[in-house]
Amino acid sequence: MKKIILIFAIIAAFLPQMKGQSVSCKVKGSDTCLPLTQKEAEEFMKKNAGSSIMVTGGGSGVGLSSLLSGTTDLAQSSRKMKMDEKMKLQDAGKAFTEKIIAYDALAVIVNPSNKVTQLTREQIEAIYTGKITNWKEVGGDDMNIVIYSRETSSGTYEFFREHVLNKKNFATSALLMPATGAIVQSVSQTKGAIGYVGLAYLESDIKAIKVSYDAGKTYVSPSVENAKNKTYPITRPLYYYYLNSAEKVVKPFVDFVLSPEGQKIVGDIGFVPLN
Repeated sequence: MKKIILIFAIIAAFLPQMKGQSVSCKVKGSDTCLPLTQKEAEEFMKKNAGSSIMVTGGGSGVGLSSLLSGTTDLAQSSRKMKMDEKMKLQDAGKAFTEKIIAYDALAVIVNPSNKVTQLTREQIEAIYTGKITNWKEVGGDDMNIVIYSRETSSGTYEFFREHVLNKKNFATSALLMPATGAIVQSVSQTKGAIGYVGLAYLESDIKAIKVSYDAGKTYVSPSVENAKNKTYPITRPLYYYYLNSAEKVVKPFVDFVLSPEGQKIVGDIGFVPLN
């Protein structure tokens, strides 16, 4: 009889979790994180009746400024929060929590008709800073290079500038795009184009090139496997930020993303799971 009572007590303790938790929140920010968060939200809402999770992009900077202004509950970011952003939150008396939700590899992409298949970091830097302007200078056809980049509010823009361009400024000819999808579309339609996108955005109508960070000794292609084994050099963490005052609102969803089920979705979408 005691065993039966104990079993019922255990079941009762887990009933709230089994029923699921209704969550209503807004998520805003990084375009890189967008396809992942959308899928995570879709699966969470299936399992938690009555939940409403609105997910929009706009860039990491937009998401973090929205967190400060109180127009989003959860900011998704492809870069770490800057010191000035932390200070603004601190000055406003708003304590926050940072969670790494996945890892991403940043792929350099060209049009599929481009015969160039690999570049060194130095060559990419020279292209994006305007020193190399024709594909023939890096083993390609005699064709002008058309540079596509994310706009300055993008965490991907800042990561690329810091880790690939060694903090050098982009060429004035670089075309700044409002969303990652716009870069994919532009590169797929422009023979001389070059761009950069997160792994989850790789499609058959663009070509990811191999990259060397050892002056051309070894070239590695961007893939989940190469990001996992740390052979691909352009990898980064992806973040969620939320105010501690909103923890009850967002934590069930954040916990789901960090759970084994949520991390499986990370891998399915094309990102690198935490474990």
